[in-house]
Amino acid sequence: QVQLVESGGGLVQAGGSLRLSCAASGRTFSTYAMGWFRQAPGKEREFAAAISWRRGGNIYYADSVKGRFTISRDNAKNTAYLQMNSLKPEDTAVYYCAAGLYGDYGLNYAREYEYWGQGTQVTVSS
Repeated sequence: QVQLVESGGGLVQAGGSLRLSCAASGRTFSTYAMGWFRQAPGKEREFAAAISWRRGGNIYYADSVKGRFTISRDNAKNTAYLQMNSLKPEDTAVYYCAAGLYGDYGLNYAREYEYWGQGTQVTVSS
């Protein structure tokens, strides 16, 4: 069982930055791929970014965030991060982190993840 807790959301002006954190419980964090998904009001959940469980493994970004967002992980701290720069109003959403055991391919699909956090709100004002 893995429990995920997101933090770091908030209100920011367009062009600003935020760093989201996803703290995971358990001793096996290093064996999980980590992903970030987001859901805006009235829209379906969509993929944002993901990182493989393997050191030096695959990293995925949605086209909408590529070049602005950076995903990373610190296995010693059982934490994944999403650095978000040059934020736009259309980035406003609840952001969820997710964990998928031994995930390496297809990490842009929600079905690859077994565990999900409760989400953190990100609001970007224009």
